[in-house]
Amino acid sequence: MRAALVKNELYINAVCRVTGNRAWKNGQLFYEQPGAAADEFLVGLYRALNLNYPKWYKMDRLSRLGVAAAEMVWENYPDCRPFEKAIVLANSHSSLDTDTRFVSQMQEIPSPAVFVYTLPNIVSGEISIRHGLKGEQAFFVTEQPDPEFLHSYTRSLFAAGKTRVCLMGWIDIFGEQFNATLYRISAESNDSVLSMEFTIENLYQYFYHEQGAVS
Repeated sequence: MRAALVKNELYINAVCRVTGNRAWKNGQLFYEQPGAAADEFLVGLYRALNLNYPKWYKMDRLSRLGVAAAEMVWENYPDCRPFEKAIVLANSHSSLDTDTRFVSQMQEIPSPAVFVYTLPNIVSGEISIRHGLKGEQAFFVTEQPDPEFLHSYTRSLFAAGKTRVCLMGWIDIFGEQFNATLYRISAESNDSVLSMEFTIENLYQYFYHEQGAVS
């Protein structure tokens, strides 16, 4: 692995994008539910994934979106040690979707179950619990997806020599607008059938083109 890192060889081995009531997996349409409200769509996606994860229903909407999207890119990943699995996420609304719900309860008795999710990085924790990620973790709040920054930060984790696989991307929801674009990155070119190079260009194409990379 160290030789691969010296050669700067990292690969995108799986990718998904969930937005506009459609879920794309490795460039192929996986699920769609035109006209559905955000909550209805997320439940439909959960069922389409056959998740069978009851805790999902107890989460806030940001975590529901994140766990569902992570399931699409982490599926069938060859296991490695928990501390070799990193997660790097970003969004633009932080936990505002849940914060707004919590504030609306202030005139009565706010729910502790809602308060628990009033931090954006809770979604990282929920995904980590689901898939056993105990390596480096980071969550950033930026105005829009920043492929250059996420590319640089993720590469630095692999360069440190402690990361074998990284779940990286964007998970954002506020009201009826939502977008999850996640990548599974590793130094193994044969991790999956996708295995495209981990470049800023490929990140940009998946962030900003609905069907994924257009090259």
